[in-house]
Amino acid sequence: MTTTNPYPDLLSEVRAFRGKYPEIRYVDLICLDIPGHFYGKRYPIEMVEKVAAGSPLKVPQNCVLLGTQGGLYPIGDYCFADGDPDAPRRLVPGTLVPVRWEKEPLGQMLITSDGTEAPIEFEPREVLAQVIKRLEKRGIHPVVAFELEFYLFDRKLKDGLPQFPRDPLCEDEDDQPNMHIERLSRFSSVLHEMVEAANEQGVAANVITAELGPGQFEINFGHCDDGLKAADWAALFCRSTRGVAMKHGQRASFMSKPYLNAPGSGMHVHVSLYDRAGNNLLAADDQRPLRHAVAGCLDLLPHCMPIFAANHNAFRRYGAMVNAASRASWGFEDRDACIRIPESDGRNLRIEHRLAGADANPYLVLAAILSGMEHGLDAAREPIAPLNEDRESGIDFPKDMLTAVTAMRSHPVVNQGLGSEFVMVYCENKRQEFLDFMNEVSAREYRWYM
Repeated sequence: MTTTNPYPDLLSEVRAFRGKYPEIRYVDLICLDIPGHFYGKRYPIEMVEKVAAGSPLKVPQNCVLLGTQGGLYPIGDYCFADGDPDAPRRLVPGTLVPVRWEKEPLGQMLITSDGTEAPIEFEPREVLAQVIKRLEKRGIHPVVAFELEFYLFDRKLKDGLPQFPRDPLCEDEDDQPNMHIERLSRFSSVLHEMVEAANEQGVAANVITAELGPGQFEINFGHCDDGLKAADWAALFCRSTRGVAMKHGQRASFMSKPYLNAPGSGMHVHVSLYDRAGNNLLAADDQRPLRHAVAGCLDLLPHCMPIFAANHNAFRRYGAMVNAASRASWGFEDRDACIRIPESDGRNLRIEHRLAGADANPYLVLAAILSGMEHGLDAAREPIAPLNEDRESGIDFPKDMLTAVTAMRSHPVVNQGLGSEFVMVYCENKRQEFLDFMNEVSAREYRWYM
């Protein structure tokens, strides 16, 4: 059975791709699940062309609910109570690209339930799509840029533990972390290919920074006036970065806190809001809307922690080392704050939300930030004092997953902003995953208590 194709340019996109890359026989059709991992199917290219022409594309609905280890948890009427039904997906135009890190020629393309006849309420991309649509109806258009920190490790683990990456030229371990430019030179082959691979996926990756941790780096993206595309970029960048690292004999990880004695890795998100005429809404009225947006983000932040800190390890990042806040705070040009206001002119005035771990789901992080800004604009309240005025200023937020999901599950503004069905599903997924994670007796436990 075929259906009318609402995206007619898809067919020409697929045919052009086949003409340009005749050696590519298969395409991975991929979508992000709740923990931030890609799932999907590997399709022959000729079948992708049929889907682009209007043939139905379906994937089990409950793939979205997979836990970090790939298992399912009983959640409401889903998973073990619904017969595991298929749900429609669609191809995302403009995302069909070659994959350079596989041994055999391969393509990839994003798929989503957003825009189908039956969107999945708890699919992360659909959650963000609904927030953006709501803002656009109000004449508010976000411009977004992600920054992602990550660690490189040696490809081989030792006793199950990660090892520092080695300089490809001299085999020295990268065990003297600093921000020196020479570290970029030593790892230039893998870092440059990471940027090139990201660019091939349509991701506007650009600036590379050596960070403070051993083997830690950051790669920034350009600003994007399409919030969904900006989150697509972040998700695709994680996939390509891991792939390129393995190609070079290393591992790349976006784990929030791989070393207790080294800085964690964050997902920093820059957000501006513009009206239909292109005016920066945050800069109006002596920057009053900026302060209101900050207040809204701070208000919702303690109730969105399961999104910003998506697993047990991510909570280890807060209050440790440098530039990792332990309370909800804000400040001008202050990297100790959760919400930093970078110095800029009125045209580029924005917030930089710095709380999320690098392994958080980018669609959900952006959805939570935008919902917070929207809440602040509606409430029109002034925020607490910035850190520039009071170094003790801040609002407490949960530091463990069970407390965090309780705070998120019952909050009316979060339920309204992100969707009550999503909030229920997400919180239950995180609650059960945490309990599952803790249900193991470790070697340390025997050492301490036996």
